[in-house]
Amino acid sequence: MTNIPQFQDVESAYNRIHQYIHFTPVLSSSAINQIAGCEIFFKCENFQKVGAFKFRGACNAVFSLTDQQASKGVGTHSSGNHAAALALAAQIRAIDAYIVMPENAPEIKKMAVKGYGGKITFCKPTLQAREDTLDAILKSTGAIMVHPYNQNEVIAGQGTCALELLQQCDCLDAIVAPVGGGGLLSGTSMTAKYLNPEIEVIAAEPEGADDAFRSFQKGERIPVTSTNTIADGLLTSLGELTWTIIRKNVDRIYTCTDPDIIEAMWLIWERMKIVVEPSAAVALAIILKHKNVFKGKRVGVILTGGNVDLGKLPF
Repeated sequence: MTNIPQFQDVESAYNRIHQYIHFTPVLSSSAINQIAGCEIFFKCENFQKVGAFKFRGACNAVFSLTDQQASKGVGTHSSGNHAAALALAAQIRAIDAYIVMPENAPEIKKMAVKGYGGKITFCKPTLQAREDTLDAILKSTGAIMVHPYNQNEVIAGQGTCALELLQQCDCLDAIVAPVGGGGLLSGTSMTAKYLNPEIEVIAAEPEGADDAFRSFQKGERIPVTSTNTIADGLLTSLGELTWTIIRKNVDRIYTCTDPDIIEAMWLIWERMKIVVEPSAAVALAIILKHKNVFKGKRVGVILTGGNVDLGKLPF
């Protein structure tokens, strides 16, 4: 396996990308604190460039390349925030970004990638089609693959979110992050445990895509076979690299239902007046579902993104 990233890689990533990313604010809501029975500090990555934390990892991956490597461009397959993030990072470095997207990807996502200068190739909506199409493009162009989550540079970049949060809020008892492929959670857990070994790192996952929960329970990685959740950013299985880091550093994983996610999403929109996508609301959902676990604690929550189709809201 590839060398596992360390906290020093997160520090290096921050030094590399801080001039390109937004230093996102931490917000709180006394009304939500009262409902939850704890003090919550929301790290608002919905205000990050491209509207999601994904820009951190993509930016670090792109700016880690040598000039010779970068000259051929970068490539990935993604129907979501990673596609837009990589396209923008490549645009800033003035290199090509080859993005393979399934033909049924949301129009808003296609427009975002195109707007950031990504060169889109559409394929059938299967993982095999995505991988085969990208493989052909990488071979013909010499572009460098940037994985959405299972890559050192991406994980280190995502870890800069927790690095900022723990600078902005000291004395946190716990930090909660959603988990899909595990890039954010692995980077968060690695950073948080280095800076404060006593902090609890807790993962939040939808019941309809609970491979991380099941893997954690069994002690071995169990890839997801089918998914059914409105949290479309959390449908991916853990990677081998992210699983290795998560197994070492994460204390607990809790799951929640889609109605739980909708309730939390509604609460954030209504009480905080900010837009978050379903995947971002999963962390608050598990806090509300397990109030006894978080009672009286100071809890950091990463609001992962705010990219929603306003014509298809779940409430």
